[in-house]
Amino acid sequence: MARAGLTKRRLVETGAELADEVGFEQVTLSVLARHFDVKVPSLYAHVASSHELRAGIALLALEEIADRVGVAVAGRSGREALTAYADAYRDYALAHPGRYAAARLRLSPEEAAASAGPRVAEMTRAVLRGYDLGGDDQTHAVRLLGSLFYGYVGLEQGGGFSHSEPDSQESWTRILAALDSLLRSWPVERAGR
Repeated sequence: MARAGLTKRRLVETGAELADEVGFEQVTLSVLARHFDVKVPSLYAHVASSHELRAGIALLALEEIADRVGVAVAGRSGREALTAYADAYRDYALAHPGRYAAARLRLSPEEAAASAGPRVAEMTRAVLRGYDLGGDDQTHAVRLLGSLFYGYVGLEQGGGFSHSEPDSQESWTRILAALDSLLRSWPVERAGR
C-alpha cells in the first residue's frame, strides 16, 4: 500500500533537493526511504527503480534549465542573447549543483526525446541564428558552446578558479565577449578544402 502523501513527483522533487545538498550520486532509494521514514519497498509503488528516480531528477533539472534559459533569452539576440543564455546556465549550475549533475545523466532515446533537452538545444540554435550560423557550422558552434559552458562550470564548481586572481566572474565576462567575437567571425569552410 502506498504511503499517504508520497507520489512520484514528490519523490523526484525531494531527490532533487537532496542532490543539491549531498550530491546527485548520493541520492538513492535508500536515502529517500530514510528521509521519509519508510521502507524502501514502499517507494516502489511510485518509482520502479533507482534509474527511474534518477531519470526523473534529470528530467526535472532539464525542465528547470530550459525554463530559465527561455526567460533569459526572450526578446534578445546576438551578444545580449548569448550572455543571457550563458549566465542563466551558469547561475543554475552554481545554485543547483546536484540537479545540474543530474541533467548530465545519460537518458534513453525515449527519455531524451520526451525531455526538455530538445528545447534547450533549439534555444541554443536560436541564439546562434543571430550570428548567421546554419548547417554544419551551427552544429559545430552548438558543440563549442556546450563544451565551453560545461567545462567552465565544472572547473568553477571544483574550485579550480578559487585560488587565483582575477575573480572568476571577470574571466566569465571576458570569455563571453571573446566567444561573441569568435561567433561573429566564424570561419566558413569552402568546398574543396
